Amino acid sequence: MKNQGRPDDMFDGRPVIGICNTWSDLTPCNGHLREIADRVKRGVYEAGGFPLEFPVMSLGETNLRPTAMLFRNLASMDVEESIRGNPIDGVVLLVGCDKTTPSTLMGAASCDVPTIVVSGGPMLSGRYRGQTMGSGTDVWKFQAEVKAGLMTSAQFCDAESCVARSIGHCMTMGTASTMANLVEALGMGLPQNAAIPAADARRYALAQLAGRRIVEMVRQDVRISKILTREAFENAVKVNGAIGGSTNAVIHLIALAGRLGIPHTLADWDRLGRDVPTLVDLMPSGRFLMEDYYYAGGLPTVIRALGEAGKIYRDALTVNGHTLWENCCEAENFNFEVIRPFNHPLVAQGGIAVLRGNLAPNGAVLKPSAATPELMRHTGRAVVFESIEDYHIRIDDPDLDIDETCMMVLKNCGPVGYPGMAEVGNMALPAKILKRGIRDMVRISDARMSGTAYGTVVLHVAPEAAVGGPLSLVKNGDLISLDVGERKLQLLVDEKELDRRRQGRQAPVILQSGGYEGLYRRHVLQADQGCDFDFLRGMRGHGIPRESH
Repeated sequence: MKNQGRPDDMFDGRPVIGICNTWSDLTPCNGHLREIADRVKRGVYEAGGFPLEFPVMSLGETNLRPTAMLFRNLASMDVEESIRGNPIDGVVLLVGCDKTTPSTLMGAASCDVPTIVVSGGPMLSGRYRGQTMGSGTDVWKFQAEVKAGLMTSAQFCDAESCVARSIGHCMTMGTASTMANLVEALGMGLPQNAAIPAADARRYALAQLAGRRIVEMVRQDVRISKILTREAFENAVKVNGAIGGSTNAVIHLIALAGRLGIPHTLADWDRLGRDVPTLVDLMPSGRFLMEDYYYAGGLPTVIRALGEAGKIYRDALTVNGHTLWENCCEAENFNFEVIRPFNHPLVAQGGIAVLRGNLAPNGAVLKPSAATPELMRHTGRAVVFESIEDYHIRIDDPDLDIDETCMMVLKNCGPVGYPGMAEVGNMALPAKILKRGIRDMVRISDARMSGTAYGTVVLHVAPEAAVGGPLSLVKNGDLISLDVGERKLQLLVDEKELDRRRQGRQAPVILQSGGYEGLYRRHVLQADQGCDFDFLRGMRGHGIPRESH
């Protein structure tokens, strides 16, 4: 260690702080985290600590194939073993694109060391031809416009540059922004961690303060298990409803709770979130973007509104040593259009809806704030795609027997089937329907969708088709009934006929059975259990039983 030019007194027993950096050129949302790390180091030095930066696998949805979610658990193992195997007393997690947040948190939770999360922050708001544009959300809209012949490819590419105009992650309430908000709601980040834009100087000031605070947390022995309690998870579920957060948060929080041994299920999401109004008017559910959200007051303003309505546990501890309520009780709302008052919400019941029925015995999810109200109670004829390749081949076939009353059903895109449960659930509608001005239909799958996406989309159907779930039995022409208010998803086919189909069911062909992908398929849990590996659940601590020499 001295070959780096460190003086002798750095080895006097002061707290060693690991800076877990998910920077990568391949993950553009995290491309500025080296500069953030420098500010964290400055804070650690100021507080008398010894900062040591280390890299871990970075996960960006933009480039990773077949999906970043396939590698979330692998990255969490990288984090866990890096913390445990090295002389690290506390850790600062530098995160951005969405899977880097849950993966690093899961790894740190398994070790139970003092931990602070510093998110990289959202991009500045996009602007295209005089209009505000949001990453992801407007991409899906423009994709539909191109398919409908209303926008050229050149215009699409021009708009792309106007959206991605600064450092940072998606500035809509996609999964990256959602997880940054939930980090703060869980108490794992400093106040305003969620909303400060990446290009704002205050993001760097927050990083420096986090560096100072993690040294104090080590000295006070404030471990992650003292903050991530059942009450903290319940607060996070309610916050997710209030911000119109991503459906992906359900999977990530269930997996994180599993590392800590905290009971946390789909039933909790429905019970806790059902009567929480969506207060934040952000894309994809609403109109504004994360930059507007920060200027309006950010998450502390939302938490104050929830606290005054009796919706949260006020005494939950946070990383700065104060309770959640102490951090937020005086937060002001500077724009009631962006963060709406409790009595005038964007959506009255904004929490994630958990659906059950013979098509999803173990559950499925839908995001009411991003769905079309008229479609949330609907019965339609199934148009079935056996795989994502089948969908791409057939979706724009002029002879495809489909209209807007149908339900699009996509199979074999779950944790085992894809593998990794890719963000393909928000299937683009057929061109012939888009050209008629229709922009939403009911879509059902065992896949996920980007938090930036929208529509009446039923996701995470469990058990998935690839392991023999009822979704595998659906055929073209079957009637399916969706009733979000009653939390029902029902395949209207006689049970005897379903039994007959089970007997003739053929398992999907697995193209890759070895290596990490093979390990993943053998050990991944289903969506309702968080998609963690079965052997990673539980807290293993950070102690090492043997020395290396």
